[in-house]
Amino acid sequence: MEHAVAGFAWPRLRARGLVEFAMVGGLTLFLYPLSWLVRQVVPLDEAELAVGFTAFWGAHVINDPHFSVTYLLFYEDGKARAFGDAFPRALRWRWWLSGVVVPFALAAFGILAVLTESNEALGAMVQLMFLLVGWHYGKQGFGVMSVLCARRGVRFAPLERRILLAHVYVGWLFSWANPHDPGGLRVQKGVFYDTLAHPAWLETVLFVALIASALALVVMLVRKTSREGAAVLGTPLVAFLVSLWAWLVFSGIDPLVRYVTPAMHAIQYLWFVRLLKANESRERERALLGSAKTRLRMLAVGALVLGFLLFDVLPDTLDAFAVPEGGWENRALGATPWLAMTYVFVNVHHYAMDAVIWRRENPATRHLVVDVPEPSLDEL
Repeated sequence: MEHAVAGFAWPRLRARGLVEFAMVGGLTLFLYPLSWLVRQVVPLDEAELAVGFTAFWGAHVINDPHFSVTYLLFYEDGKARAFGDAFPRALRWRWWLSGVVVPFALAAFGILAVLTESNEALGAMVQLMFLLVGWHYGKQGFGVMSVLCARRGVRFAPLERRILLAHVYVGWLFSWANPHDPGGLRVQKGVFYDTLAHPAWLETVLFVALIASALALVVMLVRKTSREGAAVLGTPLVAFLVSLWAWLVFSGIDPLVRYVTPAMHAIQYLWFVRLLKANESRERERALLGSAKTRLRMLAVGALVLGFLLFDVLPDTLDAFAVPEGGWENRALGATPWLAMTYVFVNVHHYAMDAVIWRRENPATRHLVVDVPEPSLDEL
């Protein structure tokens, strides 16, 4: 009987591993050959139109909820985190910085930029977003690899962590400096602004640093696997490299995959939100504090609704009614300044909140490592 049960469980475990591999980044690897096949059958212009259209509407159920669910995670039990003992002191200060200071400063700066019709100020916010998005992608990849390795019983020594993080930071900066930007007029969400010029030598210097950090990473991984086994390879390493290389450093290598890269990043993020909240909810269910499935469904619905409000209702309403005499079309900011401001605000605030939610000091992150089993009927 034990052999029968084990034989039945093996396919389920294997299927679960394949799903995890796909959700944390592996799916991107299959999109490259799929994109190539599509481009052999459909002209590139038509393929880009179709994929771009799909990605735009798919954002409502993938990208937008990945931003909005951060608010639900961050401000949950806010009183205890801000004033109580839910967080250790250092993390409590981070909570205040990310949850109060950052959004207040961003909102004040953005509102002032729109009201004064300053495309320089609003453009500075857009460029801040583009600078930080690489840091966010890279750090998420590092965190995903760390969690997946911890779930497999593998930990990184301080020096190994520094090597991983060095590759993340260099990859982030290289992706920002590449290609060389001499400065010029750009448009984002209908707002025109002038970019800051990057010195030509910066791209070369960071490319050399990227190669050096990659070599250090290879040496570290070879030594670690020879010493501790190959658990660090496979899904954890793929998640890390896809997050940094495919979605960031070489994000423009495929003309179609680049459209769905934000969705792949969001799916990776939501996979760990599900893992965190599912284990937390099952723990509460064992304590007779409500159904785990109900909690997860409420979180999903809340993220969808809040995402729609943040990215559609709020900016559309402001751009429709908070219009100066003569309309935005005749102004330097373009037609949708509130959309641009709101979009940048949510993105940058998302990065700041993530720096609190997913830190090791957050007691809730223990649910990422150890799964809580479903409660038995005797426990309910």
